Amino acid sequence: MTTPSRTRTRKVLVPLLAVAALLALWQLVVTGGLVPNFLLPTPVQVVAALAGDLPLLAAHAATTLVEAALGLAIGCAVGFAFAVLMDRFDIVYLAFEPLVTLSQTIPTVAVAPLLVLWFGYGLAPKVVLIVLTTFFPVTVSLVGGFRSVDPDLIDLMRTMNATRWQVFWEVKLPAAAEQFFSGLRISATYAIVGAVIAEWLGGFSGLGVYMTRVRKSFSYDRMFAVIVLISALSLALMAGVDLLQRICMPWKRAERK
Repeated sequence: MTTPSRTRTRKVLVPLLAVAALLALWQLVVTGGLVPNFLLPTPVQVVAALAGDLPLLAAHAATTLVEAALGLAIGCAVGFAFAVLMDRFDIVYLAFEPLVTLSQTIPTVAVAPLLVLWFGYGLAPKVVLIVLTTFFPVTVSLVGGFRSVDPDLIDLMRTMNATRWQVFWEVKLPAAAEQFFSGLRISATYAIVGAVIAEWLGGFSGLGVYMTRVRKSFSYDRMFAVIVLISALSLALMAGVDLLQRICMPWKRAERK
């Protein structure tokens, strides 16, 4: 039987070894001539490009993070409001459930040019696009969590003369918390990607703008460098959501002990 410390070590060590093996294979494939270097840079070249353009990338990343954070916050608030209304009123659920689902069938790259035409090249179209892509996971996860509550538990609260607000606050919200954070974790990754896509189609700064410029100059090492940075930012946002979950759900920490 493995000890908890050994299990935690394996969870960290195995993924690191897998990534290291993949990078080594990538380096060998390019240096061995199986793939031309002008089409695919080596990991060493990507790291060098990342280090060489770090100040510029940091400035563009700050713009993208502001857009993503603002859009994610608004998207989370909109998703939460929709979920509460859909749980409270059946007519709202029947009316908006198909519309909420339909909103996710529209390609983001098809909506982004329209938002640029309507709102210009500033912050507004980026934030709107991020809201459109992030509210859905929060809404769906919360509605599912609210509707998964044991009806007997709600009946028990009502027999104790609990108000609707008390039932929501004491029963439904804690029961849906874990699913909410699962949806928020997905939305966090969508936020960065949505910001970059919006910046592709119009903007003055941001990682999407940087990608467009280096693509036109065929600087593939810089393209891969910014992809690495986008992935790192998405992972950082997901880690922030995990930290927030541990703070807001202390009972989960107690269960793991």
